[in-house]
Amino acid sequence: MSEFAFELELCAALEARREGILARQLGGSVASPGSRILDVVSVEPGPEFDRRTAITADSIPDAALEADVGTGRARYWKDCFDCHPERARRAVERAVEIGFFESERRNGREYVRQVARYPDWYGKLVGIENKPDLGRPGDLEAQLRLDASLALVDEAVLATESYVTRAHLNRIPEEVGVWRIHRDETAAPTGPVDNTIEIEIIRDPAPLPTAAAGIEPLEYHPGRTDVAVVSPERKARARRRLAERAYGKGWRTYEFPACAACGPLERDDATLPHCRWAGRVVDASSECGTACPGYEPVQETEIRVDLEAERDERTPWVADPAGKRRRQSGLDRFS
Repeated sequence: MSEFAFELELCAALEARREGILARQLGGSVASPGSRILDVVSVEPGPEFDRRTAITADSIPDAALEADVGTGRARYWKDCFDCHPERARRAVERAVEIGFFESERRNGREYVRQVARYPDWYGKLVGIENKPDLGRPGDLEAQLRLDASLALVDEAVLATESYVTRAHLNRIPEEVGVWRIHRDETAAPTGPVDNTIEIEIIRDPAPLPTAAAGIEPLEYHPGRTDVAVVSPERKARARRRLAERAYGKGWRTYEFPACAACGPLERDDATLPHCRWAGRVVDASSECGTACPGYEPVQETEIRVDLEAERDERTPWVADPAGKRRRQSGLDRFS
């Protein structure tokens, strides 16, 4: 099974069984941004989750959250930021666009304020590394050791379809949990199919010290490893950024190709792109196109699946929150 299909089916299974938000392919490093990508991030709801859903469906820019912009009196935007003016300008424009900031002009200057106080909306963060075949581990050991030593997430888990041996367990940090995924191979290839995945817990994850300083490996050399010490404050900001990215992005970031051979496959009430010709779930962005031997032309304008509506219906994420509707209603007066 491809890692892509494994990842989608696992996300569908977790979404059906857990409360909160799931997202795929998010940055999991701090000192060296982009050097660690977490396959799946699970965000459990915090005490004020409902207040977050009422603000915007999108990720709120980190610079906007760090700015000295409150919910009271509007302030001149340049006085609110301690970063490069271009980054500040982009943050203001994006925050206004998604409805987190309100903007007004006075004497040719733009003043901004937050539409709501930023809530305490997320709880435990769980990072899940997907490796269906442990016979081809790649950089698995190094990736999981980074997760354990940096402790950006509260728990780290390895998910696999392989039989897990004692040797496998000994090669990864003891803090990392291990799940073995069992799939129902007799399930029909199309149509509604529920609960086709069983998650066997081989080892529970241990809580990671997210409130303490973390150690992030940067480069490996014979006999030594270059590391960075990441302060608790930097980790807290990175955790907030990770949660925000997960909230805005979700895990349904795949496409359905304009091909008659590809249709919807239901797994745990989630709709995945299944290719009849290939006989499996496919990644349209990298596998599909007119050059494929199984390609069958179809009208590109045909509405196939509304993944945003599906996410809105089946998760606590809200596609069109009250704050967004107020902003759109206000704009309608000028149309």
